[in-house]
Amino acid sequence: MTTVEATGFARQLKHWRTLRRVSQLDLAIRTETSQRYLSFLEQGRSRPGRTMVVRLAESLELSLRERNDLLLAAGFAPVFPESRLDTPELAPIKAALERILDGHLPYPAVVVAPYGRLVAANAAFDLLAGPAAEHLLKPPINVLRLALHREGLAKHVVNLPEWGRHVTESLRGRALRSPDPALDQLIAELESYLPETNPGPDHLGFAVPLRLRRPEGELQLITTITSFATAVDITLAELHLEAFLPADDYTATYLHRRYGHR
Repeated sequence: MTTVEATGFARQLKHWRTLRRVSQLDLAIRTETSQRYLSFLEQGRSRPGRTMVVRLAESLELSLRERNDLLLAAGFAPVFPESRLDTPELAPIKAALERILDGHLPYPAVVVAPYGRLVAANAAFDLLAGPAAEHLLKPPINVLRLALHREGLAKHVVNLPEWGRHVTESLRGRALRSPDPALDQLIAELESYLPETNPGPDHLGFAVPLRLRRPEGELQLITTITSFATAVDITLAELHLEAFLPADDYTATYLHRRYGHR
């Protein structure tokens, strides 16, 4: 084995293994290597090959961006590209996303990039955006800020304390898995918009519907989130599709009447 000084790779590897709560032995089994070799890697006493770095990153379930960072720390070029969504190479993907959004009508659906940046939406998105102040609708729109800001959707949300915390706790889970100061700052901003709440013992944080107050009556929506798990491009891997579905017959009828003809 080659002896080298402690490197950024050694520190990153130990950081991610600790964060994922994986022992050296477990990680060694996952990557089909020895615990002794992993110990040497974390001490900076051995230098990994490119294939080993990729295997370690995959075994630790790092995002594509994080995998590139680990490769760079080990002295290798990044493997995964990061393309603009408007490039010709990704045109088929963009067209497919637009078809998915249109196919979800008459229910709202959006494609969102990291930190809540709106990438695309279908016509029913104005159910969520229509009541908002103009400054929240200037591109680039942040759907998280739009949802929880006092001048956005929040003023029409009947159960804002519960639903808002459901949104921010989901973001906190993401931040715990992949620490990010920018995400922490966004979470703090979003939480500043929310009223205090004291959930009771029967509170189910993972199943909080969005209850919207409308002149015609109250609407109830549930959300599904789809990620592009098999993507090999960072841009696509970091997108997610958020689709809203009616939680009762009245909401379904309302949405069909309002958006079903499009």
